[in-house]
Amino acid sequence: MAVTDIGIDLGTSSVLVYVRGRGVVLKEPSVAAYDRDEDKIRAIGEEARIQLARSEGNLTEIHPLENGIVADYVVTEQMLRVFIQKAVGRLSFRKPRVCVCIPVGLTEVERHAVEDAAYQAGARDVHMVEEPIAAAIGAGIDFSRPSGNLIVDVGGGSTSAAILSMDGIVVSSRIKVGGNDYDEAIIRYIRNQFGVVIEKAAAEEIKMQVGCVYERPEEKFLEFIGRDIETGLPKRVRISSENCRLACRELTGRILETVHSVLEKTPPELASDVVSRGIVLTGGGALIDGMEELVEARTGVNTVTCDDPLCAVAIGTGRYAELMLD
Repeated sequence: MAVTDIGIDLGTSSVLVYVRGRGVVLKEPSVAAYDRDEDKIRAIGEEARIQLARSEGNLTEIHPLENGIVADYVVTEQMLRVFIQKAVGRLSFRKPRVCVCIPVGLTEVERHAVEDAAYQAGARDVHMVEEPIAAAIGAGIDFSRPSGNLIVDVGGGSTSAAILSMDGIVVSSRIKVGGNDYDEAIIRYIRNQFGVVIEKAAAEEIKMQVGCVYERPEEKFLEFIGRDIETGLPKRVRISSENCRLACRELTGRILETVHSVLEKTPPELASDVVSRGIVLTGGGALIDGMEELVEARTGVNTVTCDDPLCAVAIGTGRYAELMLD
């Protein structure tokens, strides 16, 4: 694989780009800043996030990917072009060969949208790998043998669970629930319980600092300032890890149902392998406090989080590209 051959984790929340020999070289938000006055995209990625935070209202936030699927083809193509140029350099004379990670179960139309966007963004060749396979490779799981391995990837816009064996997917399930939904759930909870409005960035900070999905003997607390719904004035609020658990309980329940459904459909001989090998979690959502313990408690199967859950899919996509494109 040449230096310009890359793997892309095209996520709902962020895009990660992997280059052979360099690893993950880019991680930026999957967002664009659209200028309504000038009718054009002003910025993409991290630059867009900064401009949107400082905007006085003329910029609109665009998320071209929804639940891992292309929702805005034109902006997705522009975003890929920017990120590919950043990864390989503007002075590269060879178009890169690109491997893109896609959600499991996409339709042919949805797959073609990703492929076409990558070609239009400047790729020489485009290959695709399904998310559970990329996640497993990135987590260091060997699923080439006739034994069962259960991988659960909790991404920004969706969660997928899959049984892998003999270099392929045996059983899989995917739901449109991810880390972004946890942020929204926290925002709704704080609004309903405390009468305070907070921004998404504050909700994400709360999630990472005191967010929890499994009951803890000792609670964590975090104080923050939001805007009082009635007065419009700043208001200080103290939120606990238990508040966050209650806010996200329904979402967590849906993720657990997905894992259960995959286990129920797993052939008995592979299910016994899963019990002995355990469940592996990947994705940013795996870092939410208590996720590992909760999955293990509800399934009865030993559960671990891989070493680098945030980058596992990107790493796996890049390593898959090394095998496919050599």
